Amino acid sequence: MAKVDLLQLRPEGLYCEIGDFYIDPWRKVHRAVVTHAHSDHARWGMGRYLCAEEGRDLLAARVGTASLIQGVAFGEVVHHRGVQVTLLPAGHIRGSAQVKVEYQGEIWIVTGDYKLQNDATCTPFELGRCHCLITETTFGLPIYRWRAPEAIGHEINAWWRANQSEGRTSVLLGYALGKTQRLLSLLDPSIGPIYEHGSSAKLTEIYRATGCALPPAKNPTQEPKGTDFAGSMVLAPPSAVGSSWLRRFGDVRTAQASGWMQIRGIRRRGAVDRGFVLSDHVDWPSLLSVIRESGAERVLTTHGYAAIVSRYLVEMGLDSTPLETPFTGEANAEEEEVEPAPV
Repeated sequence: MAKVDLLQLRPEGLYCEIGDFYIDPWRKVHRAVVTHAHSDHARWGMGRYLCAEEGRDLLAARVGTASLIQGVAFGEVVHHRGVQVTLLPAGHIRGSAQVKVEYQGEIWIVTGDYKLQNDATCTPFELGRCHCLITETTFGLPIYRWRAPEAIGHEINAWWRANQSEGRTSVLLGYALGKTQRLLSLLDPSIGPIYEHGSSAKLTEIYRATGCALPPAKNPTQEPKGTDFAGSMVLAPPSAVGSSWLRRFGDVRTAQASGWMQIRGIRRRGAVDRGFVLSDHVDWPSLLSVIRESGAERVLTTHGYAAIVSRYLVEMGLDSTPLETPFTGEANAEEEEVEPAPV
């Protein structure tokens, strides 16, 4: 059993009283350690931020206050009031980190969002051993088992070619931050032109500026009036479906890339022609593997199927409890917009 409760759930978020800081707080606090720049984990208005250097510019785009953000290398130890804080790669999106908190030999790890699959756009997940693991369970059911992303990329490119042969534009939907850039890394630019919605273009440039090689993508709104987009690939957020922005592309075929595409009914309700099962979250086998290999005696669960996974772990002999948090993982069908903080 864990010897010390290093983190407690408070109205503001996960709090380390000994170190006097919060992890991914959802209310304004004086000191925040942020796992990554998605909006359910990174909120504006904190006094100070600590994050992985790889994701510092993305977090700055989210919260609008770069001067308040301290970026540290993965594996670098930060000492605060006797507590050691280390950020380990989470493999979720660029700059995503797990937070390792250590005090007097007691170690807790907060995974944030994470995955073990290959992803050319971010640093791969690194396993850490701990006494207590706080893990996401967005896709915490046995039905969720991901295929190799390379195979999904092959299917996407084949779908694009088929649409092109019929004179149609391919519109591929995904979150503006993380998913769009991962999809871009899987596309074959030799097939045809690639266009990108404005909500993700700034973020894609940050990916490129921080060392991520991605195929070029153009802004369709900057093309001359009357441009024929037939045969091209368009990356857009889910909210683009049914919008006036989408009508410029003529005859389109739509698809969405998400872990939820594993369930056929969700594909139908999403009003898309095709679903590709590609998630930036851990699947069921990998979730159990991380829990087992972490050596954790205590496991706290968040996101999605937290209560179900916790009950399963208790049946397996672990000390486990779900945590009520506003973290959503891929629960929302809307795009991940990154906007400046309100003045």
